[in-house]
Amino acid sequence: MASAPWEGAASHEQYFILLTGANSGVGLGIGQRLIDEFLATRSVSSHLILIPTTRSTTKSSETIHVLRAHLTKAVGSRNLRARPGYNAQSAINRIHLFSVELDLCKLPSVYEAAERLDRGDIRDPTGITAGGQPVAIPRLDAVLLNAGYGGWSGLSWLEFARQFFSVGMVQATTFPSFKVAIPSKALPPQEISTSEVQAKEDQPQLAEVFCANVFGHYILAHELLPLLSRSSPDETPARVVWTSSIDAEERHLDFDDFEALRSHGPYESSKRITDLISLTADLPRAQKASASFFTNPEVPKAIRPKFYLSHPGIVCTCLFPLNAVLFVGYYMAMYISRWLGSPWHVVNSYLGACATVWLALADQATLDAENAQHVKWGSSCDRLGRSAAKKTEVEGWGWEGKIEDAEALKQDDDAGILRKLKGRKWDAVELTDGKRKKFEDEAVGCWQELERLRVLWESVLGRDQSKAAGNRKA
Repeated sequence: MASAPWEGAASHEQYFILLTGANSGVGLGIGQRLIDEFLATRSVSSHLILIPTTRSTTKSSETIHVLRAHLTKAVGSRNLRARPGYNAQSAINRIHLFSVELDLCKLPSVYEAAERLDRGDIRDPTGITAGGQPVAIPRLDAVLLNAGYGGWSGLSWLEFARQFFSVGMVQATTFPSFKVAIPSKALPPQEISTSEVQAKEDQPQLAEVFCANVFGHYILAHELLPLLSRSSPDETPARVVWTSSIDAEERHLDFDDFEALRSHGPYESSKRITDLISLTADLPRAQKASASFFTNPEVPKAIRPKFYLSHPGIVCTCLFPLNAVLFVGYYMAMYISRWLGSPWHVVNSYLGACATVWLALADQATLDAENAQHVKWGSSCDRLGRSAAKKTEVEGWGWEGKIEDAEALKQDDDAGILRKLKGRKWDAVELTDGKRKKFEDEAVGCWQELERLRVLWESVLGRDQSKAAGNRKA
């Protein structure tokens, strides 16, 4: 195993980040923005170890080449050069790019990626850093769960016209009802199982969109607990940042079709589940339901990681399938909505990365002061493209899980695009005790069902037996 290029740095000046779905779209924007903001805000002796995941070695190499090219340009920034003690070549030498292959729709790939990280087998597929040899990491400071799959098939022009004329362009392009989705397909059994574990005809189904957006990440986070847990409350807790969507409403989730195998909104359903488990992870009721998720025999009595929630705002990406002509029109409509006053139309992936990167790099005291674990943070920007992380209203939860009356909302201390009522959905209603209780009830239900599925698939893949054998040896 090769020596780590950051070994000479103090532990508190090493920052380890895992980023899923990094080869394109918002994921690539997150990687680029992480580099920029790390160099701008951290000490000139600190090291960033960024581990983007993709589904293949080829994509990993391409992603690292793109990020390295971005780094080469970024180090010449006038603002960075003005920092005391700053040196461009030193900055390049303090950003380390490695990768792990991960396919969230193939559960064995999820377990293998976690095992590689746990045992210290991350590599630079381009062969530049450490000669492409495996390098071990001592921990993970942040895991950014960004990868996802839309599952839409197009748009309904009739519904677009109806929504446009009833609520206007800004609302229609922020909370669209005209996207056409089909029920998520079930993944083929042979893709879920390994060659060692024979796929059976009676094997349970697993929905593709649900697995890509929620369940694959859920298993990954659980398996990474040895790297995410801390032994002392004096240590800064690790962060798990889930990526949601601005448009994930209560109506999208059906507990009788939890994986959305029959639903026509599988993407939105998966994001509603994400909201529910992220915002309630540290609440007493949810902790009872999630206790087994945060339990790992390798890390007894450990300090668990903190869950945070973000969304990219409205970004033009290939997740929504449109032909070239329609995409240009869609792109223009997004900019028009921004100029009409929408705070959510960030349009490009770099601006869409704002909220996630802020949650990854902000000082822990800042996050605690902002009650950040109980907020859905969205990427927003003003008409000139100046971006900021903005609190987002969640149906049944409000902005912070607190009941706020209409007068209090009008007296919001935040200004400009950060005001809570700025960008609010046209039919949103105030939070009540009853709605808040229902939100927690549904969150507990999600935790229970996700844990049931995790244990079920461990059994299907034979991992429960190997885990039991490992416990007996220990």
